[in-house]
Amino acid sequence: MTAKTAVACPEPEDQAETAVDERESEKGLATAEYAIATIAAAGFAGALMVILKGGDVKAMLTSLVQSALTIG
Repeated sequence: MTAKTAVACPEPEDQAETAVDERESEKGLATAEYAIATIAAAGFAGALMVILKGGDVKAMLTSLVQSALTIG
């Protein structure tokens, strides 16, 4: 009869399997983070377009450009 003894420090092969398992469980997280950031950026761009197309902002930007282009 063979007795198994408990080992306080697992073998390196066991640690490698655990690390691979943890990476596999988080495999799609980077893709999800990129998707969320892309959606947020698109929403921000949309809100910015709505603000910039407003009459007051458009008039202010036009007068700023005209004053910058005039000499004297």
